[in-house]
Amino acid sequence: MEKSAKIILGIDPGTLLMGYGVIRVQQGKISLQEMHALKLSGKKDNHERLHMIHQKVTELIRTYKPHEFAIEAPFFGKNVQSMLKLGRAQGVAIAAAMSAGIPVTEYSPRKVKQSVTGNGNADKEQVWKMLQQLLNIAEAPQYFDATDAVAIAVCHHYQIGGNLPLKAKGVSGWDDFLKKNPHRLVK
Repeated sequence: MEKSAKIILGIDPGTLLMGYGVIRVQQGKISLQEMHALKLSGKKDNHERLHMIHQKVTELIRTYKPHEFAIEAPFFGKNVQSMLKLGRAQGVAIAAAMSAGIPVTEYSPRKVKQSVTGNGNADKEQVWKMLQQLLNIAEAPQYFDATDAVAIAVCHHYQIGGNLPLKAKGVSGWDDFLKKNPHRLVK
């Protein structure tokens, strides 16, 4: 692998379903390395599930040797117990990356959607459709948690200075793109 290649691991944390996506960026071109989700049984003890999350993230780090780690940031919800469980899952995944010496960056769901689709209120289907175009992916995901994880990795690439594909097509940003391509707006 050339030195210019950068591997980014994206994680969409969850205590029952954790999405993960690995992208490789080389000479400005993004390619998908892996997109999947770890399904955890609700019958298992919370601590056992956290251990499985840690093991999976550690395994992904060993396999792909990512240079960067991006994860969805906590969001505010009404159910305090759910938020606490999600925070633990995030913490375990972050700890695995930090133990491996990988820089960690968190992104809000809105920031990820904005970066990938140009719309911070995009739904999961819109995010997936844009990822299909950006990464040339044909197969449909089993879980949107997996595509969300890829979107988090792609968002990170753009945030650390990766060129948005729009600029290569003579468009200055998402607003300009939508003005020039109103037929491409998904409603």
